[in-house]
Amino acid sequence: MSCLDCGGDLVSFPVPSDLQQYLPGDAPGASVCQSCLTLQPETEPPTAVPDFTGLDSSIPDNDDAAVPLVLLVGLLDSLAMHRAEITALLERIEREGVDPLLVLDRLDASYGEAAHVDLGRRRRQLEQLL
Repeated sequence: MSCLDCGGDLVSFPVPSDLQQYLPGDAPGASVCQSCLTLQPETEPPTAVPDFTGLDSSIPDNDDAAVPLVLLVGLLDSLAMHRAEITALLERIEREGVDPLLVLDRLDASYGEAAHVDLGRRRRQLEQLL
């Protein structure tokens, strides 16, 4: 399957039940585009979480931090609509010992304008939220 936004390849992953509330719809998983980082629901995800470092080496290899981080990036298209979800995901990522703002900086450096949102601008806006 290809990304609906840019046609890039997707990486599918299961979303644990305690993170399902951060997904649009009621799908048991999600897919993230390797080209633009767009997130979309996945009705038939794999059973295991893939290695997200293939998207970027800045994504932690710890699934408990990686999955919320990928969900966070997918929700950044609308800070106003997803403010509560974004705040909860940021807190969860930090509890796992990962600096989500630093990861966003690195993703911005890697993806630049190819990302579905301006990651640098969103990072600055997130700093104001915190």
